[in-house]
Amino acid sequence: MLKATASVPGTPPLTQLSEDELLLVESVRRFCKEEVKPLVLSMDENACLDEGVLKGLFDNGFMAIEVPTEYGGSGSTFFSSVLAIEELARCCPSVSVVCDLQNTLLNNMFIKLGSKEQKLKYLPKLASEYTGSFCLSESEAGSDAFALRTTATEDGEYFIINGSKMWISSASHSGVFLVMANVNPTQGYRGITCFIVDAGTPGLTIGKKENKLGLRASATCEVNFDNVKIPRTQVLGEVCQGYKYAIGMLNEGRIGIGAQMVGLAQGCMDAVVPYLHARSQFKQPLYAFQAIQHAVANMATEVEAARLLVYNAARLQQARRPFVKEAAMAKLYSSEVATRVTSKSIELLGGVGFTKDMPVEKFYRDCKIGTIYEGTSFIQLNTIAKLISKEYMDQGH
Repeated sequence: MLKATASVPGTPPLTQLSEDELLLVESVRRFCKEEVKPLVLSMDENACLDEGVLKGLFDNGFMAIEVPTEYGGSGSTFFSSVLAIEELARCCPSVSVVCDLQNTLLNNMFIKLGSKEQKLKYLPKLASEYTGSFCLSESEAGSDAFALRTTATEDGEYFIINGSKMWISSASHSGVFLVMANVNPTQGYRGITCFIVDAGTPGLTIGKKENKLGLRASATCEVNFDNVKIPRTQVLGEVCQGYKYAIGMLNEGRIGIGAQMVGLAQGCMDAVVPYLHARSQFKQPLYAFQAIQHAVANMATEVEAARLLVYNAARLQQARRPFVKEAAMAKLYSSEVATRVTSKSIELLGGVGFTKDMPVEKFYRDCKIGTIYEGTSFIQLNTIAKLISKEYMDQGH
């Protein structure tokens, strides 16, 4: 269990939280207990995020953790965002991913790349009113993200966007879309530019909502652009720099996915261990059996190791130190741990684990996306291997 401790000389442990961080975790935990947990099952079955839960995320400040206070945010840290994402996932990964994307992708892109006018227009609304959506993936551009075919044709002081995006989270209730489109396809990925497109812009339509295995309460939709005309002032950052922005933001986003997976796995532990103490077989609690104890010990060790990887990557990012390899490791390992822990948890619960009477079957379904989105496990392995090679080559080996 995370605790705040008195300051001691030297470097503090990764899991040592400040008073402010501990207060945030307690606030998220209370919100989950009172407002999210009673609705988890119905939101999953109806494949719809409850409007009250979404409003609660805004009202409690969880959707603008790093946003400066002058724009209506909390003015806190990236690590605080990671803590909130993890804690939400212990209760409902679908709610967690909505918070994750808002903080690690949408808000941060505006904070780091937006003009003064763009920040004034969008950050207060992202902090209090609506979600935003990051539009990169397409039907032919998944792991090969920069093979995208959506174009933005220059027309005087405007750009005309045409194309379709797939797997866009929060699209059905987003007020703004950050759209990656190519202004010069002959240049390949070097023509990719990031555009700000408001919901309701003529030509922008939300397509079908995907009927997913997990994260069912998080809306995932196709988004279509048919001659969407936007002024040049709606370019986020610089023209033809979108691919760099996407890479940078996804590297940070992977830490958030890692936090989701750690929280999800911890949620399994929270459900399983008390049950193993309460249920008896052969005249003793299930937890009294050594095989059960060993299984739990292995699960707990893996969850803690994944948490340390995630926290380390988050603290490196916050300290403005290189973190790309560590972020890839955190996402890779935490998603694999979540897969193993949820599967073993169902086995330990027996028949009841296979039912919706326990939350573990939902965690089992929710975790699978962790090895897929924001870079598959294969992509993480490629990234890690490339950076390890570079480290050794730079040392003259």
